[in-house]
Amino acid sequence: MSTLLRVGVAGAAGRLGASVCAAVEAADGLELAGRADPALGTSLEEILDSVDVVVDFTTPDTALGNALACLEAGVHVVIGTTGFDIDALRAPAAASGANVLIAPNFAIGAVLMMRFAAEAARHFQAAEIVELHHDGKLDAPSGTAARTAGLMQEAAGREVPIHSVRLPGLVAHQEVILGGLGETLTIRHDSLSRESFMPGVIAAVRAVSSLPEPLVVGLEHIL
Repeated sequence: MSTLLRVGVAGAAGRLGASVCAAVEAADGLELAGRADPALGTSLEEILDSVDVVVDFTTPDTALGNALACLEAGVHVVIGTTGFDIDALRAPAAASGANVLIAPNFAIGAVLMMRFAAEAARHFQAAEIVELHHDGKLDAPSGTAARTAGLMQEAAGREVPIHSVRLPGLVAHQEVILGGLGETLTIRHDSLSRESFMPGVIAAVRAVSSLPEPLVVGLEHIL
């Protein structure tokens, strides 16, 4: 009997999905057991019986339904898609034997950027966020920017404006600019390729079954 963790990928034909498939195949202890994507002619439901974890990099209008299907089947799910109602998953996750890990950004540097920005927000009078992504990204602001602003608001008690840029040639970039008396501080993270997300995705796949709660938002909770 195989001890490999069986992984399925939803959105497997997309750019990020294809990178996830390659990363899973290259990772020790993991088996790529299913690829679901309309472009491949395979639905998520067709692979759920053969996987332990599903990684979802689809679109905001399908990610929620995919996650609900995973929970109903008792399959853990790691979600990199943003722009849908996360709260709609809380009760189903609590009622299921499976867990959900949602990460607005899987890049380790981006997680550190968010942590540094929250700390800096306590010491500066004002801050704004500029997030820049490729022109194929559907949601704006990005999940990373929204998460960063939320953490900064918790830390400093004030709202942080977000500016979104969508241009060809970009991948995923974010600047947090903080201003005080006679000085500014800029914290910037750049993902120069989609491979930057893969170490975080693999870490999430390995950790999702042992989360402290049925639904966790943010990669920082497993690092």
